[in-house]
Amino acid sequence: MIRGLIVGTLSGFVLGFSLKWIEMLMDKKVYILLLNIDFIPILGEYTFAEWIEFAFHLIISLIIGILYVFILEKGILGSWLNKWSLAAVLTFPTLFLYFPLSMLAIKDVPPPTDYLAFLYWVIGHVLYAISLPIIFNLFPKR
Repeated sequence: MIRGLIVGTLSGFVLGFSLKWIEMLMDKKVYILLLNIDFIPILGEYTFAEWIEFAFHLIISLIIGILYVFILEKGILGSWLNKWSLAAVLTFPTLFLYFPLSMLAIKDVPPPTDYLAFLYWVIGHVLYAISLPIIFNLFPKR
């Protein structure tokens, strides 16, 4: 469980920081899109500090990290290649969240038709997928 929390947290930081960096360099609001929750009932009525919105993002990443470690440690998949395949399988659906998130957002975020912003979103999530097995290997089971 602890290992999953570590993997999820650190990978979540990789995604968040990469999208923030891309947003700063390319002027595409992909980091804002990642953190945006203004369309969620009740939560959308409040304005949160960036670190709180980032914490909401990390909750999702923690769930993915825990699931990733659970599957690997239960021996469902075990080889080096399977670590990478599992990371890709768990991350792949998040690529397409770009479209509903951009359509539902009230904040100024890239539209669903902004394919360059989508490419940046994909790059950030590919970095996330790459970070899962790397961080998993950095923190061996005790």
